[in-house]
Amino acid sequence: MAIDYGPLAVFFAVNFLTPGVPIARVIAATTAFIVATVAAMIVSKVKAGHISPMLWMSGALIIVFGGLTIYFHDQRFIQMKPTIIYTMFAAILLFGLLTGRPLLQSLLESAYPGLTAQGWHKLTRNWVVFFVFMALLNEFVWRYTLAAWGKDAGWNFWVGFKLWGAIPLTLIFAFANIPMLLKHGLQTGDKAVTDLPPEG
Repeated sequence: MAIDYGPLAVFFAVNFLTPGVPIARVIAATTAFIVATVAAMIVSKVKAGHISPMLWMSGALIIVFGGLTIYFHDQRFIQMKPTIIYTMFAAILLFGLLTGRPLLQSLLESAYPGLTAQGWHKLTRNWVVFFVFMALLNEFVWRYTLAAWGKDAGWNFWVGFKLWGAIPLTLIFAFANIPMLLKHGLQTGDKAVTDLPPEG
Protein backbone atom coordinates (compact mmCIF):
# COMPACT_ATOMS: atom_id res chain seq x y z
CA MET A 1 0.00 0.00 0.00
CA ALA A 2 2.91 2.36 0.70
CA ILE A 3 4.23 1.81 -2.82
CA ASP A 4 0.79 2.35 -4.37
CA TYR A 5 -0.32 5.30 -2.25
CA GLY A 6 3.01 6.95 -1.36
CA PRO A 7 3.26 8.89 -4.65
CA LEU A 8 -0.30 10.15 -4.18
CA ALA A 9 0.58 11.36 -0.69
CA VAL A 10 3.54 13.26 -2.15
CA PHE A 11 1.28 14.73 -4.84
CA PHE A 12 -1.24 16.00 -2.29
CA ALA A 13 1.43 17.37 0.04
CA VAL A 14 3.28 19.29 -2.67
CA ASN A 15 0.02 20.64 -4.11
CA PHE A 16 -1.10 22.02 -0.76
CA LEU A 17 2.31 23.35 0.30
CA THR A 18 3.41 25.04 -2.94
CA PRO A 19 2.86 28.82 -2.85
CA GLY A 20 2.06 31.04 -5.81
CA VAL A 21 -0.40 30.91 -8.66
CA PRO A 22 -2.48 27.72 -9.14
CA ILE A 23 -0.63 26.58 -12.26
CA ALA A 24 2.58 26.61 -10.23
CA ARG A 25 0.98 24.15 -7.80
CA VAL A 26 -0.19 21.99 -10.68
CA ILE A 27 3.31 21.80 -12.19
CA ALA A 28 5.06 21.28 -8.85
CA ALA A 29 2.63 18.59 -7.68
CA THR A 30 2.70 16.77 -11.02
CA THR A 31 6.51 16.83 -11.13
CA ALA A 32 6.69 15.47 -7.59
CA PHE A 33 4.11 12.82 -8.51
CA ILE A 34 6.27 11.59 -11.40
CA VAL A 35 9.45 11.51 -9.30
CA ALA A 36 7.69 9.73 -6.42
CA THR A 37 6.17 7.17 -8.80
CA VAL A 38 9.55 6.34 -10.32
CA ALA A 39 10.97 6.06 -6.79
CA ALA A 40 8.12 3.71 -5.81
CA MET A 41 8.87 1.50 -8.81
CA ILE A 42 12.54 1.35 -7.85
CA VAL A 43 11.68 0.52 -4.24
CA SER A 44 9.30 -2.20 -5.42
CA LYS A 45 12.04 -3.71 -7.56
CA VAL A 46 14.61 -3.59 -4.75
CA LYS A 47 12.37 -4.70 -1.88
CA ALA A 48 9.98 -7.11 -3.61
CA GLY A 49 12.24 -8.18 -6.44
CA HIS A 50 9.75 -7.15 -9.12
CA ILE A 51 7.43 -4.40 -10.31
CA SER A 52 3.81 -5.49 -10.61
CA PRO A 53 2.09 -5.14 -13.99
CA MET A 54 -0.42 -2.72 -12.45
CA LEU A 55 2.40 -0.52 -11.16
CA TRP A 56 4.07 -0.61 -14.58
CA MET A 57 0.86 0.52 -16.26
CA SER A 58 -0.03 3.22 -13.78
CA GLY A 59 3.58 4.42 -13.65
CA ALA A 60 3.79 4.70 -17.43
CA LEU A 61 0.53 6.66 -17.61
CA ILE A 62 1.61 8.98 -14.79
CA ILE A 63 4.87 9.72 -16.58
CA VAL A 64 3.17 10.28 -19.96
CA PHE A 65 0.20 12.35 -18.80
CA GLY A 66 2.19 14.11 -16.11
CA GLY A 67 4.78 15.00 -18.74
CA LEU A 68 2.05 16.40 -21.01
CA THR A 69 0.66 18.43 -18.11
CA ILE A 70 4.07 19.94 -17.40
CA TYR A 71 4.96 20.56 -21.05
CA PHE A 72 1.67 22.18 -22.04
CA HIS A 73 0.94 23.74 -18.62
CA ASP A 74 -2.49 22.11 -18.87
CA GLN A 75 -3.93 20.31 -15.84
CA ARG A 76 -6.47 18.40 -17.92
CA PHE A 77 -3.93 15.76 -18.89
CA ILE A 78 -3.20 14.68 -15.32
CA GLN A 79 -6.91 14.88 -14.50
CA MET A 80 -7.74 12.47 -17.34
CA LYS A 81 -5.09 9.99 -16.19
CA PRO A 82 -7.23 8.27 -13.49
CA THR A 83 -10.04 7.74 -15.99
CA ILE A 84 -7.67 5.95 -18.35
CA ILE A 85 -6.16 3.85 -15.55
CA TYR A 86 -9.58 2.82 -14.22
CA THR A 87 -10.79 2.00 -17.74
CA MET A 88 -7.68 -0.04 -18.53
CA PHE A 89 -7.94 -2.07 -15.33
CA ALA A 90 -11.67 -2.67 -15.90
CA ALA A 91 -11.01 -3.81 -19.48
CA ILE A 92 -8.14 -6.11 -18.49
CA LEU A 93 -10.09 -7.72 -15.66
CA LEU A 94 -13.18 -8.07 -17.83
CA PHE A 95 -11.08 -9.75 -20.51
CA GLY A 96 -9.86 -12.17 -17.87
CA LEU A 97 -13.41 -12.96 -16.82
CA LEU A 98 -14.60 -13.54 -20.38
CA THR A 99 -11.63 -15.78 -21.25
CA GLY A 100 -11.54 -17.69 -17.98
CA ARG A 101 -8.18 -16.28 -16.93
CA PRO A 102 -8.08 -15.23 -13.25
CA LEU A 103 -5.84 -12.19 -13.81
CA LEU A 104 -6.71 -10.61 -10.47
CA GLN A 105 -5.78 -13.84 -8.71
CA SER A 106 -2.32 -13.85 -10.24
CA LEU A 107 -1.76 -10.30 -8.99
CA LEU A 108 -3.30 -10.45 -5.51
CA GLU A 109 -3.30 -14.12 -4.55
CA SER A 110 -1.04 -13.63 -1.53
CA ALA A 111 -3.42 -10.99 -0.15
CA TYR A 112 -6.45 -13.31 -0.30
CA PRO A 113 -5.21 -16.73 0.86
CA GLY A 114 -7.62 -19.64 0.52
CA LEU A 115 -10.07 -17.83 -1.75
CA THR A 116 -11.98 -20.22 -4.01
CA ALA A 117 -12.31 -19.91 -7.78
CA GLN A 118 -15.87 -18.65 -7.35
CA GLY A 119 -14.64 -16.08 -4.86
CA TRP A 120 -12.02 -14.82 -7.32
CA HIS A 121 -14.68 -14.63 -10.03
CA LYS A 122 -17.00 -12.54 -7.88
CA LEU A 123 -14.17 -10.32 -6.62
CA THR A 124 -12.98 -9.67 -10.18
CA ARG A 125 -16.52 -8.90 -11.33
CA ASN A 126 -16.97 -6.47 -8.45
CA TRP A 127 -13.70 -4.65 -9.22
CA VAL A 128 -14.67 -4.35 -12.89
CA VAL A 129 -17.93 -2.63 -11.93
CA PHE A 130 -16.14 -0.43 -9.40
CA PHE A 131 -13.43 0.65 -11.86
CA VAL A 132 -16.06 1.57 -14.48
CA PHE A 133 -17.94 3.58 -11.85
CA MET A 134 -14.75 5.39 -10.76
CA ALA A 135 -13.79 6.18 -14.37
CA LEU A 136 -17.19 7.78 -14.97
CA LEU A 137 -17.08 9.60 -11.64
CA ASN A 138 -13.63 11.04 -12.29
CA GLU A 139 -14.70 12.28 -15.71
CA PHE A 140 -17.81 13.91 -14.28
CA VAL A 141 -15.94 15.60 -11.42
CA TRP A 142 -13.10 17.17 -13.38
CA ARG A 143 -15.14 18.13 -16.44
CA TYR A 144 -18.07 19.58 -14.48
CA THR A 145 -15.94 21.56 -12.04
CA LEU A 146 -13.72 22.86 -14.86
CA ALA A 147 -16.73 24.04 -16.85
CA ALA A 148 -18.65 25.41 -13.86
CA TRP A 149 -15.87 26.95 -11.75
CA GLY A 150 -12.90 27.42 -14.04
CA LYS A 151 -9.39 25.97 -13.94
CA ASP A 152 -8.29 27.15 -10.50
CA ALA A 153 -11.37 26.23 -8.45
CA GLY A 154 -11.90 23.12 -10.56
CA TRP A 155 -8.36 21.93 -9.84
CA ASN A 156 -8.73 22.51 -6.11
CA PHE A 157 -12.00 20.59 -5.99
CA TRP A 158 -10.60 17.71 -8.06
CA VAL A 159 -7.56 17.36 -5.79
CA GLY A 160 -9.88 17.35 -2.80
CA PHE A 161 -12.02 14.73 -4.49
CA LYS A 162 -8.96 12.53 -5.05
CA LEU A 163 -7.96 12.81 -1.40
CA TRP A 164 -11.32 12.72 0.36
CA GLY A 165 -13.41 10.92 -2.25
CA ALA A 166 -11.55 8.50 -4.51
CA ILE A 167 -9.16 7.00 -1.96
CA PRO A 168 -11.80 6.45 0.77
CA LEU A 169 -14.21 5.01 -1.81
CA THR A 170 -11.55 2.53 -2.93
CA LEU A 171 -10.75 1.44 0.63
CA ILE A 172 -14.43 1.20 1.62
CA PHE A 173 -15.19 -0.85 -1.47
CA ALA A 174 -12.27 -3.21 -0.83
CA PHE A 175 -13.33 -3.88 2.73
CA ALA A 176 -17.01 -4.15 1.78
CA ASN A 177 -16.05 -7.25 -0.21
CA ILE A 178 -14.66 -9.06 2.85
CA PRO A 179 -17.95 -10.70 4.01
CA MET A 180 -18.40 -12.17 0.55
CA LEU A 181 -14.78 -13.32 0.44
CA LEU A 182 -15.06 -15.00 3.84
CA LYS A 183 -17.96 -17.06 2.49
CA HIS A 184 -15.68 -18.24 -0.32
CA GLY A 185 -12.73 -19.47 1.69
CA LEU A 186 -10.76 -16.33 2.53
CA GLN A 187 -8.37 -17.01 5.39
CA THR A 188 -7.77 -14.08 7.71
CA GLY A 189 -4.20 -13.29 8.70
CA ASP A 190 -1.63 -10.54 8.99
CA LYS A 191 -1.29 -10.09 5.24
CA ALA A 192 -4.86 -10.77 4.20
CA VAL A 193 -6.61 -7.96 2.30
CA THR A 194 -3.69 -5.58 2.79
CA ASP A 195 -2.92 -5.42 -0.93
CA LEU A 196 -5.31 -3.47 -3.13
CA PRO A 197 -5.46 -2.57 -6.79
CA PRO A 198 -3.76 0.83 -7.14
CA GLU A 199 -5.68 4.09 -6.86
CA GLY A 200 -6.00 5.98 -10.14
